[in-house]
Formats: sequence, structure tokens, C-alpha cells
Amino acid sequence: MSSGLLFISFITRTNKPLKHYWWISILAWVLMIAPAQASLVLRIAIQEGVKEVKVGSSTNAIVRDGAGRAIGELKPTKGFAAELQSGKVALANWVSGQMWIEPKGEGYVWIGDRWYRGRTHLIPHKGGITAINYVNFEEYLYSVIGAEMNGNWPQEALKAQAVAARSYALNKRQENSNNFYDLGNDQFWQVYQGIKTESPGTYAAVDATQGQVLTYNGQIILALFHSSSGGHTENVEDVWSNPLPYLRAVPDFDQDAPVYEWTESFSQAELKQRIPGVGNILSMTPQITTPHGSVTTMKVLGDAGVKTVEGTDITAALGLKSTRFTVSAKKTEGQKIPTSFQIIGKGFGHAVGMSQWGAYNLARNGYNYHQILLYYYQGATLARIDVR
Repeated sequence: MSSGLLFISFITRTNKPLKHYWWISILAWVLMIAPAQASLVLRIAIQEGVKEVKVGSSTNAIVRDGAGRAIGELKPTKGFAAELQSGKVALANWVSGQMWIEPKGEGYVWIGDRWYRGRTHLIPHKGGITAINYVNFEEYLYSVIGAEMNGNWPQEALKAQAVAARSYALNKRQENSNNFYDLGNDQFWQVYQGIKTESPGTYAAVDATQGQVLTYNGQIILALFHSSSGGHTENVEDVWSNPLPYLRAVPDFDQDAPVYEWTESFSQAELKQRIPGVGNILSMTPQITTPHGSVTTMKVLGDAGVKTVEGTDITAALGLKSTRFTVSAKKTEGQKIPTSFQIIGKGFGHAVGMSQWGAYNLARNGYNYHQILLYYYQGATLARIDVR
């Protein structure tokens, strides 16, 4: 891969949503782009270290070895299985240390269980096969926006999501990129599901904001986002360890979101199984909470012991939507051990950064994507990148 220059042009320098916008150009830093590409190409790990992966192409596709030499051609199908053979990639009748599948024309590649734009790179990795999708950055966002937000939502909300997702991807790419790929495709990164989640709404939002990112002190920010905060977002350091000046707690606008408030119920047997080690559970009491009510640690008292559990661990164990919840025990008359527990919670996700339902409501009420972004990312600057 060859080097390209990434330029940043500032669109605004203010965190006040209604201020005037202007442009100032500066050289930012160097990133990597694929050879002979006019735009940035991302490497997205779709499947990693698997025993085999289904691959194919919607058009005739050239198969190349790791040196770029053509070694064959695939007919249009999604039915080939790539697997590890003596430390190399084996696909149909070909065996090579690495392998590329490059569709002809406007073809798509099949990886695992869906279609993607771009091309496929197959490598031996982590004791199996890793399939990496090389995709144009802006086209990658067509899919991400639709996977993270409903493509029929108001355009200003979708535009805000496009800028946040673009910023997040570039920040994570610079921070976490390894020798094989830049990003993954799940919620640990941001969700990417190929052409399945593309739509006219996502095309319009990405194209209208092409190259636009959020910066702070000249650096592209970690533009975290979530579904709904349940009334108020969090300071990042109250949820994780490192404070960031642009990820500040602000009142949310998600009050009519379907996940604004939710209820879950568990029997004693279910709860005891999911939170083991203390016997029958008698009570669950928050020990440490954030200023806005998210559970940092919780005391779990049982008839055979007591332990302190991280709020995120309870959320994972019980399949809850967020750590912003309270627990109440239900007892039958005359019994000391509760028969069931009711959990009442708010929001969906970590509550840091932009609330997607908040963005939806702000857009419905006439706010544009500049205003939405600069509200949820305090003190950030809207800017534009240009790869040359």
C-alpha cells in the first residue's frame, strides 16, 4: 500500500449550534490508501480465524495470489468454501499463501452470509481463515448508516450519523489498525452488514456529508454514539476511564424513544443461574452510580453470600439494554426469599456521545446535522477530509 496525504478543512470552530460556518485549510497527517485509488479504502475483517468461509462474486471474478498474480477466475456464485490447508488458503482448485477475489465490472463479493462491495482478501490467521473486505470508505458508510440507524429516518439525523460514523472509523483506524485489517464489523467497532443495509436514505446522507468529520484540537475525535440515553447522556470518564473534553454529559431528547424506559422480569431461579455464587438472591442494590443514574457497581446479597458486581457485567448476564436500571424484589406473603425480580431501566447503550433517538427527535423538530453534532460533541469542530 502506498502513502496518501489526508487534508482537513475546518467547517466550524464553535460548539454553539447556531453559529456561522467558515473554512480554514490545514495539512493534518498521513494515512494509508490502496494503490491507484482516488479515495480512502478500508480493510474490514468480516470473519476472523474461522475453519472455513463461504465466498463468491456476483460477476466473474479474478482470483489472485498474494503477489497479485492472476491464478484463475470464479464464475458468478456464492457457494465456494475457502479453508486452511497446510498453512495456506485453499479455494476450489487453488492453494496460495494469500488469496484475492476481485469482481469484474460492478460486481459484489459474497463473504459468509451476505454481499459486500469491493474485493475480498483471504489470509491464514489465528489458526484458520480470516476474510477481509477491502471497500471504498464512503461506500462502507452506506452500509454502516443503515445498520446503525433506520434509513427512513429524517435526513438531518442520518447526516449526523454519517459524520459521527466517519469520524469514529477514522479515529479507530488510526488507533487500532493492525497489519491485516483496520476495523471489525460488529458492535465492538460499528455495525457493517454489506449492501443489505444500504438504502436511498443512507446514500443521500453519506453523499451530502462526503468527507466531513468531527475534530478537536486538530485531531479526529472518538465520536461515540448510542441508541438512547434515557434522558441524559454521560461524561465518558464516568462510564470508562479516560476523560475526553468533547464527550460531556448533556440533556437528551429521546423521551419518546421506544427504549426510553423498559421493564424486565426474572424468576428467582433465572436470576440465581445468571448471577451465581451467592445462593438465592435476596436483594440487588446499587453501590456506585454515575451522576445520571447508571450503575457502576451493584451489591448482590444472597442467602449464601454477597458480592459486588460491575454494572456492565450484570447488563451482559441479564441481557439488559443499559446500565441505567433499578431492581425490586417480589415476595409472596410470609416468605423471606423473593420469588421474582422486576428491573426497570432507561435507555439503550452506553449513553456516551450522540443519542440516535435524540438526533431523530432534534431532526424532526427542524435542527440540522451541524446543530445536532455540535450539541452532543461539545467543543468539537466540523471539518472535511481530502485524500490526495
